[in-house]
Amino acid sequence: MTRDEFYMEIALAEARKANNIGEVPIGAIIVKDEEVIARAHNLRETLQDPTAHAEHIAIQKAAEVIGSWRLEGCTLYVTLEPCVMCAGTIVMSRIPHVVYGAPDPKGGCGGSLMDLIQEARFNHRASVTSGILEQSCAEMLTCFFKNIRKQKKISRTEDNTNS
Repeated sequence: MTRDEFYMEIALAEARKANNIGEVPIGAIIVKDEEVIARAHNLRETLQDPTAHAEHIAIQKAAEVIGSWRLEGCTLYVTLEPCVMCAGTIVMSRIPHVVYGAPDPKGGCGGSLMDLIQEARFNHRASVTSGILEQSCAEMLTCFFKNIRKQKKISRTEDNTNS
């Protein structure tokens, strides 16, 4: 197991926590000097907060631990490619390296839809490593959304029977 795979497994454990409470299963951790200093999972539905993405929460926690908004020397591990909001937070927090599992072709800003994380016009950009434990990360999301669609179908069927 590589170093990146080791840390991505920890991010996957966070994603499972999100899944267990009905949140989109995305997990993130921040590592500094080989130590996990912050971990988080999606909490948008729980908190009814559009900014409660795993990466955003982990970055806030890491800044608190370090005592600075500059997360220099840190690596962010996240199970899904960061969105535009999280990519912006990554750039603004000066994280030098991002590692993600599954790409997000509809909203990913780490190289799929656009590459905001490495945008040359910004004064800071992060290096990106993608595809770490991609299958495990993608399967968790696929199963989650498949179950959501199944529940909606069951609900519609019950509504039609009760009409």
